[in-house]
Amino acid sequence: MAVITISRGSFSGGKMLAECLADALGYRCIDRDVIVEKAAAYGATQEELRETLDKPPSFLDRMKHKRYIYLALIQAALLEEVREGKAIYHGNAGHLLLRGVSHVLRVRIIAPLEYRMAMVQDSLNLGPPEALAYVQKVDQDRARWTQYLYGVGCGDPNQYDLLLSLERMDIREACEVIAGTAKLRCFEETPESQAALEDLALASRVRASLIGDPRTSQAEVDIRARSGAVTLNVAACTAGQIEDVQAIVWRVPGVKEMAIQSDAAGAEA
Repeated sequence: MAVITISRGSFSGGKMLAECLADALGYRCIDRDVIVEKAAAYGATQEELRETLDKPPSFLDRMKHKRYIYLALIQAALLEEVREGKAIYHGNAGHLLLRGVSHVLRVRIIAPLEYRMAMVQDSLNLGPPEALAYVQKVDQDRARWTQYLYGVGCGDPNQYDLLLSLERMDIREACEVIAGTAKLRCFEETPESQAALEDLALASRVRASLIGDPRTSQAEVDIRARSGAVTLNVAACTAGQIEDVQAIVWRVPGVKEMAIQSDAAGAEA
């Protein structure tokens, strides 16, 4: 039961492709709005999350904690959605948010500029010059966003398992190629790949819980999870703050053991 992520430029047919795949494979189709709605349950507003996803980071944003906070909330929401498998996500950087899980099929769709401009003109009622400017701006913003958050380019082919161009094939044909690829043995869910997904999901739940509590929302915490054992590397926290971290983490479903490493208390809990 593979999970499929679809990366694409704006107006490249990603939504149509995801819906086609959902029909062909019987998978759930998940878009960015679903993830934003669920991520907002951890404490951020949907407007803040959408603004963070839509706009590239400004200089001031680089000086704040927003990168850590919003990325963590979005990742936690996405992981909860795909834990049961048979899911297709078409949204920002899904392939990067699910790194390390072998049954995730990472797809990149490339559509000709003329195709994208035509879709923009039809959808937004823009003329050719305005449509071209729109596509170029969105592409630039997404490239800056991905580079800032992950340190990689969204067009880097090494980030994907399958790259398809819509220059010669249509959405239906691309859907058939991806559906066939998803059934290959290398993308089958295994006990090891499911364990990797569960570990990633638990670490994300812990991170989101810490962010959602005012006592620890600004803490910089590196979190690793393995089979219910959570290790936290807490930077520059007081002993009182570490106690708060411990109390919050123990309430997260799935946490069986906890170890905390920090400057203030290199102790285990």
